[in-house]
Amino acid sequence: MTIQDIKAKNLILFEAISGSRAFGLATENSDTDIRGMYYLPKEDFFGLNYTPQISNETNDITYYEIGRFVELLQKNNPNILEILASLEDCILQKNPLMDLLKTEDFLSKLCKDTFAGYAISQIKKAKGLNKKILNPVDKERKSILDFCYILKDQGSVPLKKWLREFPSSEGRGGLLQEKCGLVNIDNTKGMFALFYDESGKLQYKGIIHNEDANQVSVSSVPKEEKPIAYLFCNLDAYSIYCKDYREYWKWVSERNEDRYNVNQQHGQNYDSKNMMHTIRLLQSCEQIFKNGSLNIRVQNRDELLDIKAGNRTYDAIMKKAEDLIRSIEFHYSGSKLPDFPDVHKTTKTLTEIREALYIKQ
Repeated sequence: MTIQDIKAKNLILFEAISGSRAFGLATENSDTDIRGMYYLPKEDFFGLNYTPQISNETNDITYYEIGRFVELLQKNNPNILEILASLEDCILQKNPLMDLLKTEDFLSKLCKDTFAGYAISQIKKAKGLNKKILNPVDKERKSILDFCYILKDQGSVPLKKWLREFPSSEGRGGLLQEKCGLVNIDNTKGMFALFYDESGKLQYKGIIHNEDANQVSVSSVPKEEKPIAYLFCNLDAYSIYCKDYREYWKWVSERNEDRYNVNQQHGQNYDSKNMMHTIRLLQSCEQIFKNGSLNIRVQNRDELLDIKAGNRTYDAIMKKAEDLIRSIEFHYSGSKLPDFPDVHKTTKTLTEIREALYIKQ
């Protein structure tokens, strides 16, 4: 089943302009997104060809089979509720049977999890993005040697610096990590006695085998040998660094370069378009619990577009989001909405619609 199929067979029940144009946030560069609903012919629905959703290659146009649509409404999916709440000036076509599906029959306290919960996840994502932009990780990967320190007096010095500056027996400066041997110190974590074999006869394993090693090496050291220093390896810090390194360069490889460049141009260190929609989603959630209704057309277009343009600081956006979350919590506590949509009632409505559609076939 394709978009062409449902159009050719006249299966579309509802079709509307969605996204920024529906919200009243469109600019001259905005795309036109289409969302809608269709039903399957009786033989496909009862047979083995159930198709819950159809989209074009760019996902600018998406249609949901009515059963899937109602299922998502019952789960208070924000995108689907916003489609059902489409205003008349955005509706392209609508089967009269769709009047049986009413937004108020689906709104429930579950919206706190679906609307605000998703928005909060985006705020966390924005904070992570802010951290990545402000704290870039060098492409050249550090080794575990960068997280090793030599105890000295009442403090410590980086291992690499200590190796470079240590005077060797031959009068030249510097020691080789490959000629070092480490021995665990009992009842400690990350602490080692460090030995050095200038001749190489004792065949110490070195501090690490190679630059990609994830831990230091320990060697067999004769009992009569004396340590020349004590080494601390901060494995916890190294593990955190490895995680940050992977996440940062994965983000670099996957990020939307056009959007990233826009964010760099306005210099606010957050994904301004995503944060605009996050604030809008929180405002919709506040409206649901404050008024018991959902109006998707925004009343603060200029403010939201100002956020999208990067004219608000990161801290100001975070404060606004936190204020909205507190307001949602307050109105939620006094809301008269049901805890969940009435699944029995809305499923019965779905059945009535299907029966009316199939009686014609």
